[in-house]
Amino acid sequence: MTIAIDSPAPTFTAPSTDGEFSLEALKGQIVVLYFYPKDNTPGCTTQGQNFRDLHAEFEAAGARIFGISRDTLSSHVKFREKQEFPFALIADPDEKVCELYGVMKMKNMYGKQVRGIERSTFLIDADGVLRKEWRGLKVPGHVDAVLAAARELG
Repeated sequence: MTIAIDSPAPTFTAPSTDGEFSLEALKGQIVVLYFYPKDNTPGCTTQGQNFRDLHAEFEAAGARIFGISRDTLSSHVKFREKQEFPFALIADPDEKVCELYGVMKMKNMYGKQVRGIERSTFLIDADGVLRKEWRGLKVPGHVDAVLAAARELG
């Protein structure tokens, strides 16, 4: 499945650190869905901290933040507590949501090809329509760009 800007975002339900997550249930709210490779790794920790540090600004823009990776729910709970994230982390160990959003890629790691999540963020408007996506992104400055785009929707 390919997703496209200005098309309905693929809906799904999945376990999260706040209970069952349902994208459909968030209609009427702006949603930031950020996919990251792995809990407790340097880049993913920094990215989560950046979203955490601007959480109040996202809320003021009417946007809800959710992180998602293939880690287990128990891993997410520990990661969230350690980093004091004020937003839920969604567990996708079977990669169903990752496949819906097309974020699984072959990557080079220590000279070997491995399949993993390409760091990506999706901005979904209050009608459930995908308005912006960032794929293969670099962490520095990214969260500021997402916040600016969320404010434009708000």
